Amino acid sequence: MLAALKDISLHRQVFTLAFPMVLSNITVPLLGLVDAAVIGHLEHAWYLGGVAVGGMMISVTFWLLGFLRMATTGLCAQAYGASNKPAHAAVFLQGIALAWGLALLLIAGHSLILGAVFHFSDASDAVKTYAEQYFSIRIWGAPAALANFVIMGWLLGSQNARLPMWLLIITNSVNILLDVLFVLGLGWQVKGAAAASVIAEYSGMLLGFYFVSRQWVVLNLPRWNTQLDKIRQGMGRLLRLNRDIFLRSLCLQLAFSFMTFQGASLGDHVVAANAVLMSFLMLVSYGMDGFAYAMEAMVGQAIGARNRDALGRSLIGTTFWSLVISLVMTLAFVCFGPQIIRLISDIPSVQAEAVRYLPWLAAVPLVSMWCFLLDGIFIGATRGREMRNSMFVATCTFFLIWQWFQAFGNHALWAAMLGFLGMRGLSLAAIFAYQWQKNIFLEEACTNK
Repeated sequence: MLAALKDISLHRQVFTLAFPMVLSNITVPLLGLVDAAVIGHLEHAWYLGGVAVGGMMISVTFWLLGFLRMATTGLCAQAYGASNKPAHAAVFLQGIALAWGLALLLIAGHSLILGAVFHFSDASDAVKTYAEQYFSIRIWGAPAALANFVIMGWLLGSQNARLPMWLLIITNSVNILLDVLFVLGLGWQVKGAAAASVIAEYSGMLLGFYFVSRQWVVLNLPRWNTQLDKIRQGMGRLLRLNRDIFLRSLCLQLAFSFMTFQGASLGDHVVAANAVLMSFLMLVSYGMDGFAYAMEAMVGQAIGARNRDALGRSLIGTTFWSLVISLVMTLAFVCFGPQIIRLISDIPSVQAEAVRYLPWLAAVPLVSMWCFLLDGIFIGATRGREMRNSMFVATCTFFLIWQWFQAFGNHALWAAMLGFLGMRGLSLAAIFAYQWQKNIFLEEACTNK
């Protein structure tokens, strides 16, 4: 381990993949913070609550399909490591076909989604009204949003983190500029925030297709039209892999959705305060995901090449830097949390509520880094079943903690979330330790043929 940590080339490889993704991923929760800041400075708390609930609904809808990125990254990285160019090309085409098929289903059924979600919500009528406005506009960005998952995963699996970085930075910068223009400049309120996101998503998709075409030429992959017959042939395998990742994502979103809606039942100011703190939690998530993405790409490449030494080195390098980054984030929340909250909202009651629960948030980076890293390992190894099982255990832990301590209100919600993140890491670590000892990763890897 010490020899690996002294290897400059290892740290360079980690940062070549991780740093662009950390930088670009931070723009995603930054977008949420800008939404909260722009809407939070309107005169009523229910605008911010509506964006929080509506944003959660669209996140649930899209993130449940996050397997499009994860499966694409793992399969593409393994094909890259095995130098299997036909499989490398086919993974992208299969992913895009699946993404657009799912997007059409979402648009056709979005009214059913709204009805089902609001049936279980205790939010006020005002919050529901603005949440419905936000969701009904954002859903039209589904074809672009889901295609962007595939584009990101394919580029990262191709060991190129620079192009995904620019894709996210440019897309989210467009979103932020339009957010300010539509909400503050034109006075479109919640509708303006939603419209800005949809326009940015389609802009990102067009830019992403351009980046893919460039990478396609660099890698000298077969012409895309010669691979169309392989889309149907490989779709069954892709769907089987995605099934377990989907169920894993379903459990993840169940926990986050419950926290949002249960917070809404505690009052408009509590749900608004949680919206501010959850924006910070997303900042942690996307920052740590940068190293998880690097882990996915490095692990997938090592498995495709059947290189156990490279696999071990990738684990050491990414874990070391993830620990450093999580410590920095924890110190930032401890030292500057109240000041940052005041930048997000100038509503005194929302500020006071957010500061009350800030200590829970400060513990998140150190607790959650393990589940992000281990997710990266299992995604790179395309082992969805293990991810599904560990997430099921973590979700049960979340609801047990809430059931035991719900008398403490919002404190119980944050304790449940911390327990959820911690159990994800513990259960995956136990599975990984067993499979590493048995050399299962290299022996049973789902490689592309």
